[in-house]
Amino acid sequence: MSYPRVLTPEEKLADAKKLLSLPRIVVICGSTRFMTEMNEADLRETEAGRIVVKPGRDMKSPRALRSDPVEAGALKARLDDLHRAKIRLADEVLVVGDYIGDSTRAEIAYARSLGKPVRFTHPAVDPDA
Repeated sequence: MSYPRVLTPEEKLADAKKLLSLPRIVVICGSTRFMTEMNEADLRETEAGRIVVKPGRDMKSPRALRSDPVEAGALKARLDDLHRAKIRLADEVLVVGDYIGDSTRAEIAYARSLGKPVRFTHPAVDPDA
């Protein structure tokens, strides 16, 4: 007698997206210095019928909270965790900008480790190209 295989959380999420007839979900990654370009990419992806998630906070802009390095570091860690959750939720990743820093490089590696397709607005910056 064989038993049905237990689905992984990722498989359950994929099944739920299909059952709900959700459009593809795209997460935008890149340096927050490209927030204007991210907003433009958001518009293009939305017009193409995709659900878009992206960074919600620009850590490059001066903020009062960033004056305390401990609080700023804790906030960055929380935002990095949140962005990895967005990558897990998404069907694909769109990397915006003509520069890839350490954080974005780590996000690309994470997405690829999960088998997520990764697109680039500037393909020449793909670290695996």
